[in-house]
Amino acid sequence: MTRRRWIADEVRGHTAALVGEHALHLTRVLRAEVGQEFDIATGDTVRRGKITTISGDRVEFALGAEQVIRPAPHVTLVLAIFKFDRMEWAIEKCTEIGVARIIPVIARRTDTHLASAALKRHERWQRIALQAAEQSRRAAPPEIAAPVKLEDLGSAGVAPAGGPETGAASVCRIVLAESEDDRRLRDALQAHSGEAVLAVGPEGGWTDDELHWFRESGWVASSLGNTILRAETAAIVAAALALDALR
Repeated sequence: MTRRRWIADEVRGHTAALVGEHALHLTRVLRAEVGQEFDIATGDTVRRGKITTISGDRVEFALGAEQVIRPAPHVTLVLAIFKFDRMEWAIEKCTEIGVARIIPVIARRTDTHLASAALKRHERWQRIALQAAEQSRRAAPPEIAAPVKLEDLGSAGVAPAGGPETGAASVCRIVLAESEDDRRLRDALQAHSGEAVLAVGPEGGWTDDELHWFRESGWVASSLGNTILRAETAAIVAAALALDALR
């Protein structure tokens, strides 16, 4: 039977701990007991962990042998903010698929009330990603960046193609558009073997001004075909295709 994996809140030498609600879920919901074993992700490694102490909202583990971790492709998802329940479903599923980073972006077509409330949702999105990462047995959750405006992507570490960041030339930047004239995403990825950054727009897609900004910044416009997908569907499909192409 596959052991459940937990991402440690604290790591010191050969011990690790879950704290707060993280620990309470293990003890109260799953009714874990001293002596049970799980896989514990400790940042750079995943190790076998045996529960040694359960005390209130804290569970401690003795760490044992390291587990083999296969390196995954690095895909960043630039996700325009849209209706929160569907966006959070996309965050959860893209985490399970293996996306390394998600950057929520306030687009022109993002509703005003969603844009103003997005910063307050940041912590919730991080919790969703953590839970999905543990459920899918990832070694670490994706980074969920704080929401930014499109023109401020550089402050989130996504520079224009050929920009100043390390290895910029090896990063493929693709913006999804609903144009039959643009290359299919699979074709755009086939000639690339480095990292990928995918930009997925809100309902209604990116505006013409935004697409012009992407192209002027060196991004490649690509499509997922002739059908129009919901934003959350497009994000999941694009992430899955990119991760498969880069493996």
